[in-house]
Amino acid sequence: MKPNSPRTIVLGSTSPFRKQILEKLNIHFETDKPEIDESAKQNETPSELVERLAIEKAKAVAERWPDAIVIGSDQVAVHQHQILGKPHTHANAVKQLTSFSGDKVEFLTGLAVIDTKTNKTLSLVEPFSVHFKDLTSAEIESYLLTEQPYNCAGSFKSEALGVSLFERLVGDDPNTLVGLPLIKLVGLFRELEFEVLLNQK
Repeated sequence: MKPNSPRTIVLGSTSPFRKQILEKLNIHFETDKPEIDESAKQNETPSELVERLAIEKAKAVAERWPDAIVIGSDQVAVHQHQILGKPHTHANAVKQLTSFSGDKVEFLTGLAVIDTKTNKTLSLVEPFSVHFKDLTSAEIESYLLTEQPYNCAGSFKSEALGVSLFERLVGDDPNTLVGLPLIKLVGLFRELEFEVLLNQK
């Protein structure tokens, strides 16, 4: 491979949201689905969990791409030190949103990149906090009936009407909230000698 040949970038995810975020960088990339066990280990903190899963996702995909930079990412939402699950039912969603009223939910996003040519792996965890307004029962009911976010962890969609529940957002990069911290990703690319601005489409 020539020194100046463009690197192959692979997003180890089939999430349409992560794909849309990565497209903002205007670089060529492929997508590939990682198949891993996403269960938490005993006594594993939320931060440890997302970093490990991001690395494992990247490694699972890296095996199929011998000369590429592979991206892995994983995210959890945490409230009062507990990882939030999907509510699945209206009643559970009401409970979740009621508990968030006047409080905050922290999103932790694990990000990993692997250069499969050198086997160099870099990883980090990027936090992002969502502070909720004081919510009335009527507001919660109206939101849930309108958006029906019963398959979303935490019972809300931050990229849609869920913003009406928020008082403020605290974090370095709004892309983190949707699952891919672009600012940090550009920095990790640079450590692997891939410059985004010099590799535009």
